[in-house]
Amino acid sequence: MTLMSRQVCSVLCRQLIKSLKERTMQPNIVTIPGYKTNEYLLVLNPHEELRNRISQVKKEFSEKYNVSGGTGGRPHIALVRFTQLEMLEERIVNRLKTVAMGYHPFKVELKDFGSFPSHTIYISVTSKEPVRNLVKEIKIAQRLMKMNDDNKPHFIDEPYIAVARKLLPWQYEKGWLEYSGKHFTGRFIADSMLMLKRRVGDKAYQIVRSFEFMNLPVSTRQGDLFG
Repeated sequence: MTLMSRQVCSVLCRQLIKSLKERTMQPNIVTIPGYKTNEYLLVLNPHEELRNRISQVKKEFSEKYNVSGGTGGRPHIALVRFTQLEMLEERIVNRLKTVAMGYHPFKVELKDFGSFPSHTIYISVTSKEPVRNLVKEIKIAQRLMKMNDDNKPHFIDEPYIAVARKLLPWQYEKGWLEYSGKHFTGRFIADSMLMLKRRVGDKAYQIVRSFEFMNLPVSTRQGDLFG
């Protein structure tokens, strides 16, 4: 083998090793070839009139601060996000149905604005405890929601309704300077939670199903879970 051939071989080997290292650093989203993988989102939905008011706030912010892609979707309070194989969807649905059967409707109060420096501005939820307690109940399904060590469920313990996400520094600074002094009030009765899904890589979510809060006794819920 000539000196030039050895040099070419050495370069190719280094490139191959680098490529393999980069692949192993990527999150292992699809672990079983041929099986569908989805991103799931469990949310609380305000009633239509309140959704329209919040959507108007989001639209005004987007137009004023030239935000693209960070204000999309209907207003909601996220409870948990997770990625999982579609083959487990029915089991997760049944577990969440049991949680909802035993949970009670509750009032959600919204007031003014908050932020996560330096990328997100949101409408604040002041009645946090009922939402946090619901999230604790949902955590009984976390083993079903975990696909692997790289894809664990993300439970949202600080409830909020996003106005704009993924802001550039100037968008956040100017936007928060204005919205930190603005006022907003709203309330709704959370009597159900909604499960959404989208194929990994897609933008739009579709509805899987709604779970009504029925405040049923434990014995009834256990019968549904183990029956």
